[in-house]
Amino acid sequence: MHTDRSEDESRKQQQRVRGRTAKQRGEAIEAEFLAVAAGLGFKVSKPWGDSERYDFLIEGKEIFWRVQVKHTTCRRGDAYFLSLSEPCYTAQEIDFLVVYVAPVKVWYVIPIAVVESHQSLGLRPDLRESKFDRYRDAWCLFTCTLKARGWNNIPVVCRGGRDLSSRCAVCPRRPAPEVDEPDSG
Repeated sequence: MHTDRSEDESRKQQQRVRGRTAKQRGEAIEAEFLAVAAGLGFKVSKPWGDSERYDFLIEGKEIFWRVQVKHTTCRRGDAYFLSLSEPCYTAQEIDFLVVYVAPVKVWYVIPIAVVESHQSLGLRPDLRESKFDRYRDAWCLFTCTLKARGWNNIPVVCRGGRDLSSRCAVCPRRPAPEVDEPDSG
């Protein structure tokens, strides 16, 4: 029986996380988020305790963004699924939902307005025209004010000539991803 590479990676990832509690896995992903966001130059703060619906604050231009971090390893077909909390997150509680698809090491930075009424998400990192692809690695959303964002929460400045330390998935100035060449042997 032949399995594709991403399914094998998904199984390996799930085996690595077994033995840890859900809280421990969440804490590990939060630590990874903190490292990535700080590495991109963002000022990140962690509130004391865990009684808020958000995990982090990111300092934006004129605002602190409330960020909830989640992760998934659950693959069904060509999508990774994530169940969200009951009740659903609202714009009164968080500004962004950041989701890490662990088996393929992909981050999604999604404004809450896009997923406010969702109880679950299906993310397809391998499909470039998927519903949430525009939010894949969209770290530059944290650099804009709400007013500066354009249509569908994609910042207008990201489309312009301004230099940003990070580029979202829809940015025309983002470097093309490296493509693995198949072995010829």
